[in-house]
Amino acid sequence: MTTLLESCERHDTDILILGSGGAGLFAALHAQQTAPAGTKISLAVKGLIGKSGCTRMVQGGYNVALGGGDTVERHFMDTVIGGKWLPDQDMAWRLCEQAVVRIRELENEVGCFFDRNMDGSLHQKAFAGQTADRTVHKGDLTGIEIISRLMEQVLSQPIEKLQEHRAIAFVPTKDKSALAGVLFIDMRSGGFRFVRAKTVLMATGGGPTMYKYHTPSGDKTMDGLSMALRLGLEVRDMEMVQFHPTGLLAGEHTRMTGTVLEEGLRGAGGHLLNGGDRRFMYDYDSSGERATRDVVSRAIYAEMRKSNASPNGGVFISMAHLGPDHVRTQFKGMVKRCADSGFDLAAGKVEVVPTAHYFMGGVIVDTDTRAGIEGLYVAGEDAGGAHGSNRLGGNGVANSTVYGGIAGDVMGRDIHKFTQLRDPDNEVLEQEMAAALLPFSCPSVPLQPIRQTLQNIMWDHVGVMRTQAGMEAGLEKLDELSAEVMASGVSQDSRAFNLTWHDWLNLRSLCDISHVIAKAGIARENSRGAHFREDFPEAGDLHDSYFTVAKQAEDGALTISRRDVAFTIVSPGETILPEDAPATLVASPPPQMTEANASQ
Repeated sequence: MTTLLESCERHDTDILILGSGGAGLFAALHAQQTAPAGTKISLAVKGLIGKSGCTRMVQGGYNVALGGGDTVERHFMDTVIGGKWLPDQDMAWRLCEQAVVRIRELENEVGCFFDRNMDGSLHQKAFAGQTADRTVHKGDLTGIEIISRLMEQVLSQPIEKLQEHRAIAFVPTKDKSALAGVLFIDMRSGGFRFVRAKTVLMATGGGPTMYKYHTPSGDKTMDGLSMALRLGLEVRDMEMVQFHPTGLLAGEHTRMTGTVLEEGLRGAGGHLLNGGDRRFMYDYDSSGERATRDVVSRAIYAEMRKSNASPNGGVFISMAHLGPDHVRTQFKGMVKRCADSGFDLAAGKVEVVPTAHYFMGGVIVDTDTRAGIEGLYVAGEDAGGAHGSNRLGGNGVANSTVYGGIAGDVMGRDIHKFTQLRDPDNEVLEQEMAAALLPFSCPSVPLQPIRQTLQNIMWDHVGVMRTQAGMEAGLEKLDELSAEVMASGVSQDSRAFNLTWHDWLNLRSLCDISHVIAKAGIARENSRGAHFREDFPEAGDLHDSYFTVAKQAEDGALTISRRDVAFTIVSPGETILPEDAPATLVASPPPQMTEANASQ
């Protein structure tokens, strides 16, 4: 009889990249430029290259300080203040500084076309929580432009493409000192494939789809963070789930509900109205609709709880006062999206609701993307630290492309010292395969009702506003639901393209991360950014800022601890000026750029 280990196909590469969003694709291109000749680079993706991930769904744009009164220092301060003094300041600085380099690379090397002013300069629009108009964009479909051009570049290169390969486990060496490789399910056959690699980039993205209202597609289920926890890595800020204030609310009958109406609508002057058609944001913040996402989401949620809601239970966004023709011209994608759901964004009102959008938490890494085990690197939404408790709109795609490029460069260089592939711990490999096959030994049941129950638990108990009692009640329900998932089975007809099996694996990951979100939320006894405790509404002393750290033991026990934020560049009450900029983090053009185009 063939054992699980014997049935697992083996495959070797040098550099393995998980994910084909902005971070993964940029890493693949940069690794090819910095790695030694003959290095094998493999790109693995749960879906199809260019058609998966969250970057292609980005509407708003890309934050970068390009002059006109804006500076890297100003961008950095907005990021730190917006993150409520919780960001890793070295990561935030490098993000803001390298964004200037990366936007030129996107245009001059990758081939992206962004909107421009009449004088030929890049047009930059207003986004909430920022002291300058710095968001570069392609209409309101920026992500599609970036991913389409990156996809063209990657598909033209000799990079191995492992499409429809679902990563399910990081497998260490026997002594746990380094990463040996990654266990996959080849979704086309249903078989297991273990890929050894000298370096691995985790760029699987976030995707807080455990909430009733959410923006990412349903296949984004935080698999990477679940894998990282099982490997024993430390993750930070796991309570920090960002709710975008304006998710489309078209009723429970359509998946369009929860999809984002971009922040540029409010930045351009859009009004939020409650069910009584009253503009309410100035009741909550002096910045009105241009307050940060966490503030606007809480204000909307408060109006919903006061029964000042729209017919579907949210509030309205109104753009008509800006002129219907102007709105149709400036926000073509948004106008069409709303029209598809029965709303007239240009001349009428559209119902919206806070929707789970982005995950600020992630694996603890250094500014070169190295994680806490040799051979593993993390970039994009999987990495914690850059945003603290609240991500500024426009900083997400910048973060993915900046740190994706850095990861590719670093992995390409590190290959020089990692001369040998590592052998895996076969016991871990076999355990992970057996765990993935568990549902085939249980009675088959419908999984969608279980997922809906999970989404309601997280929305009701660990959502926009939280209390200890609410989160503890949510944890009890999560424990019961996790047990129900483990006892639920799927059809045994075939493992090839068995989408119900993958629904089960999605649920497992979502339940894993939901537990961590709730436990980290209980551990943070103050309110910062996306995490608002009604029983601890104050932010606390900014000088005593801490971040939460979660770690899972081999037996599955989860511990939550705290660490002080290191104010390495600027402290609360201070600001950074150009002459104070950290000399150790000065940007340099990427290897493929010439002096001529780097100065454009």
